[in-house]
Amino acid sequence: MSDSREEKMADYYFQCEKLSVGYNGAAVVSRIDLGIEKGKILTLIGPNGAGKSTVLKSIARQLSVIEGSVFLDGKNLFEMSAKEVSTKMAVLLTERIKSEMMTCGDIVSTGRYPYTGYFGVLGEADKKAVKDAMELVKVGDLAERDFSAISDGQRQRVMLARAIAQEPEIIILDEPTSFLDIRHKLEFLSVLEKMRDEKNVTVIMSMHELDLAGRISDRILCLKGEYADRFGTSEEVMEKDYIRQLFGIDDEMKEFADARGIQLF
Repeated sequence: MSDSREEKMADYYFQCEKLSVGYNGAAVVSRIDLGIEKGKILTLIGPNGAGKSTVLKSIARQLSVIEGSVFLDGKNLFEMSAKEVSTKMAVLLTERIKSEMMTCGDIVSTGRYPYTGYFGVLGEADKKAVKDAMELVKVGDLAERDFSAISDGQRQRVMLARAIAQEPEIIILDEPTSFLDIRHKLEFLSVLEKMRDEKNVTVIMSMHELDLAGRISDRILCLKGEYADRFGTSEEVMEKDYIRQLFGIDDEMKEFADARGIQLF
């Protein structure tokens, strides 16, 4: 590796180089190039079907990439051991987990498994980490509740507590606010912001709520089917004419929204 390449990589905690992702060898999004420093929030936006979830699943090593590289803290993510990744990265995607006969406390406790022995027995420090994580996300009162019997919004917050209990350096989230009402959306995002600011945790997520994405994100990646269209700060990306074009909002739809005082973003 050249000195200039090493210096460039040293500036970023997370970096993608010519990353192409998809299914069965067919690319959904091609040649993504980006880098972010540690303790930043990167948000993926774009219309449905643009490949946001596919990118996140690939970064989380749940899908094999078609080509390209991802570096985490200067190391090739795809060459790291599962143990090493699990102590650095927590993942909160949309798939439902198997939770038969598990309480919410049990679910959050699984976030400590990268640090426990073979049998997953929690020590006192692990139990404190679980309790603190649940209190931070305000689901401490759900500890003994059956995870399968709570609402989608409550499940989303419990899963965030699980990710926090893992004490990661980076969290990957797919549409984390989808099932939350406005109060819990704000609470959820305030926790992510607090983790970024106080614990230097890096966050990579997708969102549909453009106004919230613009206010909380340090960087935004815009996906537009087959390629990454823009990457930059919210000020660089959130131009009204560009957002209209990205989401295919034609003049008729804009007039409809304007006539009714609907804010598109």
